[in-house]
Amino acid sequence: MIVLGMDTSTRFASVALVDAEDGRVLAERTSDDHGRGSELLLLVDAACKEAGVGPREIGAVAVGAGPGSFTGLRIGMATGKGIAFANGCPLWAVSSLAALAHEPLLKRELITVVSVLDARKGEVYAGAFWRDNDRTVVMREETVMHPDELNSWMPAGCRVLGDFIEWHDGHDVTFPATPSGRAVALLALEGPRVDVTTTGAPTYIRLSEAEVKYPDGVPGALPKR
Repeated sequence: MIVLGMDTSTRFASVALVDAEDGRVLAERTSDDHGRGSELLLLVDAACKEAGVGPREIGAVAVGAGPGSFTGLRIGMATGKGIAFANGCPLWAVSSLAALAHEPLLKRELITVVSVLDARKGEVYAGAFWRDNDRTVVMREETVMHPDELNSWMPAGCRVLGDFIEWHDGHDVTFPATPSGRAVALLALEGPRVDVTTTGAPTYIRLSEAEVKYPDGVPGALPKR
């Protein structure tokens, strides 16, 4: 089975086609966020052409559900659902922060990885992960915080990676780094593979600007139930 992995949680959109039998990456494409909504399907098409795979041969779609850019996450989830509906195949959702940590953990299983992504507004999204029984698992729940809080929140002896390049503070860091479609697909294959084609939603962690300003609903819109 061929799995399409996608992540749009950061300013980079990444897609990859992965063979579910052996984890082999058949093709991979990345683009920055200029025109991401229209370019994501072009990236998928380019990856399919490189791999010599027809779009209808995609047997499952895996999407990075966030946290990250609200707009990017909505685009990724909507595109993933569209492809899954069209192909009659499952859609799997995984944490974008866990996907960011996944590949380093595969190479160095004895360390803990802290994934850090820019949440804007002077904050970061963060999650801590490690390997247990050949799975990437959560060590500390994903959260949003000010960068000054990272030191007290992080486990000792961890490696830090992400796109928040202003923060180093003497730790073992890899910046910039963003989640890849390849990691999303591989992480989804490790997991329970729950089909979220009809129920999937982005993981925002914090409220959107509209929800903060209008907790009872946007004026003139239908009231919240």
